Amino acid sequence: MPYEIVNPDSYRKKAIAFFKKHPDLLPRYEKSITLLTIDPHHPSLRLHKLKGKLAEYHSVSISMQYRIVVYFIIREKQIVLIDIGKHEDVY
Repeated sequence: MPYEIVNPDSYRKKAIAFFKKHPDLLPRYEKSITLLTIDPHHPSLRLHKLKGKLAEYHSVSISMQYRIVVYFIIREKQIVLIDIGKHEDVY
């Protein structure tokens, strides 16, 4: 059973602004989201748990420079999208 991607309004606004600046990353982003729904642990996503103030979240790579911060609700098979951007700038 695939994971459900939850796309809150707060994330959608960030994503729209992000893709206005980086339209070239849209195909990679779409591939990452598709992989998340099928298998969030797929090696190409480079999924890892964050530390510090973001310790309750995970990160998924779009590229070596950009990532999506996500919150997993495993028991309900949901992935909530939180933020998108450069590794050092996100959230």
